[in-house]
Amino acid sequence: MIKDVLLPEMGESITDATVIQWHVSVGDQVSEDDTLLEVATDKVDSEIPSPVSGIVKEILAQKDDVINVGSVIVKIAVEGSEDAQAGQPALKSASQAKEGQAAQKTTAASTISVSPLQSVEKETMIADVTPAVDMSSYSPLVKSMISKHAISETDLSKIAGSGKDGRLIKRDVEAYIKQREVIPLGNPEKKMDKTTVARSPEIDLPTVGSDQLVAMSRMRKMIAKHMTQSLEVSAHVTSFAEADVTELVSWIGHIKESFLKKHGTKLTFTTLFIDILTKALSEFPKINASIVGDNIQIKKDINIGVATALPDGNLIVPVLHQVNNYSITGIASKLNDIVARARKGALSPDEVQKGTFTLTNIGTFNSLMATPIINQPQLAILATGAIKKRPTVVETKSGDAIMIRKIMYLSLSYDHRVIDGYLGGTFLNRIVELLENYDSSSAL
Repeated sequence: MIKDVLLPEMGESITDATVIQWHVSVGDQVSEDDTLLEVATDKVDSEIPSPVSGIVKEILAQKDDVINVGSVIVKIAVEGSEDAQAGQPALKSASQAKEGQAAQKTTAASTISVSPLQSVEKETMIADVTPAVDMSSYSPLVKSMISKHAISETDLSKIAGSGKDGRLIKRDVEAYIKQREVIPLGNPEKKMDKTTVARSPEIDLPTVGSDQLVAMSRMRKMIAKHMTQSLEVSAHVTSFAEADVTELVSWIGHIKESFLKKHGTKLTFTTLFIDILTKALSEFPKINASIVGDNIQIKKDINIGVATALPDGNLIVPVLHQVNNYSITGIASKLNDIVARARKGALSPDEVQKGTFTLTNIGTFNSLMATPIINQPQLAILATGAIKKRPTVVETKSGDAIMIRKIMYLSLSYDHRVIDGYLGGTFLNRIVELLENYDSSSAL
C-alpha cells in the first residue's frame, strides 16, 4: 500500500508553500510523526510530519520548489504492506552503509586535535558522543544534530521532547542549542549570550566603498512584502489618544504576585490590553471584520494577534483565538504560552492565522506612539505606548489641580474604506474609558 502524503492546509488564505529542506531521502524508513520536510509560507515555517510509518518511495518536490496546498509531495510505502516489504532489503543495506559511514566519520573526527577557535570557525564541535539514552526513536536529523553539536548524554536526558509520545524532535534540539553559550570568533576567552548571537542572522556581503551590503533574511523579505501589500490595499488612517492609567498601574503592581501564586501564570499589561480590547470589539463589531469583495464580513469570534519581537530582530504575530470566551486568567495563560513558543519558533500554522484584530505593545521598547500598519485582511491595529509620568490637569472636588499622573498614548490605525473617523475615534475613546476605569473584578 502506497500512501500519498499531501501538503496540508497551512491556514487561512495560504495556497502554497516553498520547500526549505528535506529531512528524508528515497529508501529511508520513517516512523509516524517523523519530520519529512520543512516548508515556508509568508506566515511561518513549518515541519511536515509523516502520517504513517513506512518507507519513502518517491519524493515529488525539490528544495526551493513552490507547491500548492493539497498536492502530493511524497509517496510512502506503509509499514507491513507488500510495497514496504519489497523495499526492506535495499533499505537495510543502505541504512547499514549510512551507519558505517557515520561511524567512520566519528572515529576520524575523534583523532583530530583542534583548538577551541578552530572548532568554532568550522562550526563543528568535535567530540565522542555516545549517549546512554535510547536514541532508537530519534530521526536521522536529530541524531545528526546531537552528534554535530556534541550534546552529552546528561544534557540529552534533560531535553523535554515535544513530539508524539514525548519524542525528541528537531525544534527541541534547536531550542537547547540556542540556550547554550557560544564562543565568538576572534576571542575564544570571551563568551557571548544567545541574544547577542541571534541578532546577527543576515549574511554579510562584500563592502562597496565605505558601505556594506547586508542580505535580507527570508523572513525579513516576507515581512517587507506583507507590509507593502497592506499599504497598497488599505486606506490607512491613524488616530491618537491618551489614557491616564495611574490606577491601573497601581492595581497591577499590587496584585501581580498574588495572581502568579494563585493562577500559576504572570499577569502583564498586555494581558489587560487584550482583555479591554475584547470588551471594546464586542461593542464595536464592525471593527472586528474584514472586506470580502464589496462586502463587509463581521466576525463572530474575536481573535487577537499580538505582535511579538523575535530574538533575531524579526517579527511574528501569534493569534489568541476566541478570546471573547476566556477570563482574564485564561487570556494570561494562553498569552504567556504562545509568546514563549513564538520566540522558540515552535508555533503551528494555525497559531498565526485567522486574526481579526492586532495589538502591538510598542511601549515595551519605550516608544510613545506610532502609525502601525494594518495586518491584512484585518481592518485595524492598536499600538500601546510606554507609560510615562506627566504633569496633568485633574478635576477635583475643589477645582482643577496639576498632578503627576501615569499617561499612555494609544495609536489606532484603521482602514478608511470601512471605518470612518467617527467610528474609529469612538472605538478608541471607548478603549481609553475602559483603561481608566478598569473592572478588576474579573481578575480576582
